[in-house]
Amino acid sequence: MNSQRPILLVEDNPMDVDLTLRAFARRHIVNPMQIARDGEEALDLVNAWREGDPLPAVILLDLKLPRIDGLEVLRHLKNHPVYQKIPVVMLTTSREDADVATAYTLGANSYIVKPVDFEKFMDVATQIQLYWCVLNERAL
Repeated sequence: MNSQRPILLVEDNPMDVDLTLRAFARRHIVNPMQIARDGEEALDLVNAWREGDPLPAVILLDLKLPRIDGLEVLRHLKNHPVYQKIPVVMLTTSREDADVATAYTLGANSYIVKPVDFEKFMDVATQIQLYWCVLNERAL
């Protein structure tokens, strides 16, 4: 069931991690949150998935990450026959047309520019949880 699968947040900014966790907690989102603080850490989770850890219901992926950037993480996931089915939402501050176009070309399911306002971010958290974790039928 989607509601028990984790939501993976790939984010290097501690303030954005805290904002996301607070917004999801305030909205009483039941999916456990899993955090990767850079692209390499996110890709290391693939080994845990191979070992039987549950696949995330959705991945919230920042674009600008240390070590391995978000687009490279996206490319890696979408080139894998099993992990390509995990919905990936780019959650970033970049409004650059090239970043948006590249993310969608690589297989991103959605591209959301991070709101600065906490109340707006709580709305984003609700929409992500409602759509990707409750309503969306998964292919896995």
